[in-house]
Amino acid sequence: MLITQLRNATVLLEFQHAGRPVGLLVDPMLAPRGSLPALRYLGTRRQRNPLVDLPAEADAALQRVTHALITHCQRGHFDHLDRAGKQFLRERQIPVFCMPHDAAYLAQRGLQVLPLAGEGRQRFALGGHVTPVACTHGRGWVARFMEHGHGYLLELPGEPSVYLAGDTVLTPPVRDCLQRLQPDVAVLPAGGARFDLGADILMDAAEVAQAAALTTGAVVVNHLEALDHCPTTRAQVRALAQHGGWAHRLWVPEDGECRHYPVPTVKSDAMNSVAAEA
Repeated sequence: MLITQLRNATVLLEFQHAGRPVGLLVDPMLAPRGSLPALRYLGTRRQRNPLVDLPAEADAALQRVTHALITHCQRGHFDHLDRAGKQFLRERQIPVFCMPHDAAYLAQRGLQVLPLAGEGRQRFALGGHVTPVACTHGRGWVARFMEHGHGYLLELPGEPSVYLAGDTVLTPPVRDCLQRLQPDVAVLPAGGARFDLGADILMDAAEVAQAAALTTGAVVVNHLEALDHCPTTRAQVRALAQHGGWAHRLWVPEDGECRHYPVPTVKSDAMNSVAAEA
């Protein structure tokens, strides 16, 4: 598995299926810097989004995209699917996996939609299985106005299992996925996002540290330094990991960076058995 961080929550997962390369693009926000609205309205933090351009490596990475996966996209969540992202998917006729709740919304925008079956572990069209994990995008009264969506646990033959958390705070379903299912790689948001009023709507560095303590697998942290309502920095996450003794499992990628994650040797035989049974 090759994981490339593009920007914010936009990542590319690359692996093989049926002898062919797959590039699975997650939550494409592809707009130029400053072309989207601010998400804060008071104080000095207010800036138009995104705060940074896509990295130079993005063009080559996007050429390798064959499929897309959406965690949530309605109620103005342009930071996970913006106009440029929709245009990219539509013009290239990229098949888009999503939950049934988002299928009609995406189809109305001209996208080639492949809705999942709903909740529960299920066969995945790209091999193996996918398990949607419900997100809670905020606490308190502000959560009533949010689009909560789903994260996904991907279990693919011959690849490490990958949990893409989506936009969420640390909840019992997220804890259960990390602690009981023990993904080999967990991609977690740590921006600590919040609006001018209300509680956090996303995990921050401290909550990601709690999440990391639940799993023995690798932790990839993103949703950082790209939006005006996400104050957490990469340095803060790295410092907490160093202090907590889990820095050896952590990757906080810069935009454009990529890293290979091999399937753990201990799990390889078990995954091959599952693939053979399938």
